[in-house]
Amino acid sequence: MEWSRAKRYKKFADWSQQEKDDLLNKIQHSPWRMDVHIQPKSGLLNDPNGFSYYNKKWHLFYQNYPMGPVHGLKAWYHLTSEDLTHWHEEGLSMIPDNEFDSHGCYSGSALPVGDKLFIMYTGNVRDENWERYPYQLGAWMNKDLRIEKIKRPLISSQPKNYTDHFRDPQVIHYNGAYYALIGAQNTQLEGEILLYKSTDLSSWTFWGPLAFAKQSLGFMIECPNLVFVDGVPLLIFCPQGLNKNVLDYQNIYPNVYLIGNHFDPDHAVFDSEQMINNLDEGFDVYATQAMNAPDGRALAVSWIGLPEIDYPTDQYGWAHCLSLVRELTIKDGNLYQNPVKETASLRTKHIHLQGQLHNQLTPIMHDCDRAYELDIELKGTGSGRLALADDGLNALDLLFDFDAGKLTLNRGHSGVQFAEAYGTTRTTTITRNGQINLHIFIDNSVAEIYVNHGRKVLTARFFPSDRQTQISLETNGHLDYNCDYWSLLNGKG
Repeated sequence: MEWSRAKRYKKFADWSQQEKDDLLNKIQHSPWRMDVHIQPKSGLLNDPNGFSYYNKKWHLFYQNYPMGPVHGLKAWYHLTSEDLTHWHEEGLSMIPDNEFDSHGCYSGSALPVGDKLFIMYTGNVRDENWERYPYQLGAWMNKDLRIEKIKRPLISSQPKNYTDHFRDPQVIHYNGAYYALIGAQNTQLEGEILLYKSTDLSSWTFWGPLAFAKQSLGFMIECPNLVFVDGVPLLIFCPQGLNKNVLDYQNIYPNVYLIGNHFDPDHAVFDSEQMINNLDEGFDVYATQAMNAPDGRALAVSWIGLPEIDYPTDQYGWAHCLSLVRELTIKDGNLYQNPVKETASLRTKHIHLQGQLHNQLTPIMHDCDRAYELDIELKGTGSGRLALADDGLNALDLLFDFDAGKLTLNRGHSGVQFAEAYGTTRTTTITRNGQINLHIFIDNSVAEIYVNHGRKVLTARFFPSDRQTQISLETNGHLDYNCDYWSLLNGKG
């Protein structure tokens, strides 16, 4: 299908039932649908939005263009959960239907206030010359999940000296006031985070650009998020066009974090002595949304997909998924990310394996499930390979080198190839102590790999054939392995 501008921005109601049925039928024949990850019923999934806890349930929305795997007229799709793991689809909940969001309900966040959930989001409007007008808008959701949009914009335009790239508000409550962090671009075409303040969620005052980095951070910053991990401020954001002398990355755009010393909203300062780091060392994480939960945890969920990249699922009428929900912790000044403890409720069949290898290659599991969890401890000398989704010729490879202290994820022979212009390997460092722990979640066409108890994470989409069902180990030295394997089932049926 040729996706003209007119087709991308055609109102949902103007699509025929036959067109919708044909799309759903195409998706049913896709070989790469997942069992436990959140994926779109149809069309494009991108940024997670409105991640919150309200009325004794977890709420999560995501950007959705339901008519195809392209960026078009965006709406919010709503999910609820009692355990952060099993999600119930509530359906499209916020669609573009007024003069301030006529060309898309873009990204935003949510915050429980009283007996309602306050939502703040960007409304996208285009004129006849296709010039953009961004509005920061509000809405209230009640306990019946009914959303009522606030009729007038909360912030009607970007500040002076800023372009129309002004979006993705995160609203927080801090020291008795409300603050919104908004991604922006100044007229010098530099990315910034802008801070706004309110006492009533209705009137918002521009408080200034947030001072948090001494170097230029590219031409735009998207999806800013501020959370507190045991009181330590953590800033997560997506700088577009970031100079690779500032941060080494290979993805088209990185998703990064900065651990702070102090957040001073009165002076619009996020104080930090650290450097920015990649949030995920893999291929496909972007637009992470984080929140502070009522139980004290800092939680995050990410879009597993990247802007401006074509994926093999496009031909089947859908694209992308969301990560498992991760808990963020800080130890000794380092960020750790791990799946929330509730993820264990997905486990069904369990197998324990252990053994030794000497200069050899051997399969350790045959006929793996479409969705499984693998927790494996490797100890040894030299270097080796853990082959996931292996059929003897193709595999998603984890290459470990104990002596060099390196771990490389290679998807160059993992199935249908894509995004090769950005490389087929990602490498991170590990300690040179002759051992490594890998906590891995495979869900048909996505891998989440947590290294050394969450110190590093590598996430990747990959697109295997149905013959790639083995797990193999290879070493050129001595290797002891000890692992637990669980089948995963989310109860959707």
